[in-house]
Formats: sequence, structure tokens, C-alpha cells
Amino acid sequence: MKDIYPASPEWRVSRWFNSEAPLSLGALRGKVVMVSAFQMLCPGCVSESLPQALRVREAFSEGDLAVVGLHTVFEHHEAMTPTSLAAFLHEYRITIPVGVDEANPCDPIPVTMQAYAMRGTPTTLLFDRSGRLRRNVFGHIPDLRLAADIMALVGETNLSGGSATTNESAVCTPEDCSDQTT
Repeated sequence: MKDIYPASPEWRVSRWFNSEAPLSLGALRGKVVMVSAFQMLCPGCVSESLPQALRVREAFSEGDLAVVGLHTVFEHHEAMTPTSLAAFLHEYRITIPVGVDEANPCDPIPVTMQAYAMRGTPTTLLFDRSGRLRRNVFGHIPDLRLAADIMALVGETNLSGGSATTNESAVCTPEDCSDQTT
């Protein structure tokens, strides 16, 4: 995966749902991070990106990948309150951590959405283990493409940006990967 963006700013979140503590890129360093930016009144978000985020959460180890939702309200502000979002998350059984993108008092576009130059929702952000943004995709990403991008990032184990080294004696099963040389 070649695309590397400049240093990633921290998310500006006014409230968290489904998380015991606030999340940050810094706190998630060492894991690949997928952010699914959405609006609860966005048809593509409800029908495609949020279900995809839940599928990704189920498919990958929490030790390797953090999946986070970011509610980025840039229209219909009066309808998309934290109370409405709480009901939406409950009714749609969204269990991943979801942050509410901080409102910008001078602009309808929220702070994190602006910082990452998101063009709308849904948007998927993929960060490597060092917290660098590697993908910023507006619209739906086919499941296989997203899984391939995530696997490429999970395979990059060097936090300084180098590639993972191949261990020909490693054996992976659905339960675990192990080195057969020991």
C-alpha cells in the first residue's frame, strides 16, 4: 500500500458512545484503525458502510484492528442530536465505538471532517499502526478491496513504516499464527 498522507491530526470528538473512555489515534497506536465516518440520515451509511464496519469488526482481531464510527453531521443538524444518535445506535445495533465529530461554530462542516478533507459520507479512513492516514475514501468500498487494504496494513508490523518481514516457517490457522522453528 503506497499512499501515505502527512501526519494525521487527532480526532476532535464532543462525545463518545459504546466506549468506556474517549479514544484517540495516539491511544490506538500499534493497531491498524478503520474509521467509518457517517451520518445517521445518510442512506448509503445506513445500508452499506455501517453494516460493513460491523462485518470488519467481526472479521479481524481486536489486537490488530480498531474499528471506530465517526458521526460527522454537516447537514440537518437539528435532527441529528446526541439523543437521536443514541436511539439510532441502539435500534440498528451498532456496537462499535462511535464519536460525535465536534461542531465548528463558524461552519456547518464539523472539525474532524474538515481536518481530513472528507467530501461527504460515507467516508472510510484507514490508519496504519503508527497512526498515519493511508486511505481516505469517499463512498462505498467493496468488501474484498477493503479487506485487502486492511490485511496489507495489518501485515506491516514495523512501527517506523517499514514492511513486515516474511517468516516462511510461520503457520496460520483461523485460531492463531505460530512460528514452527521453535
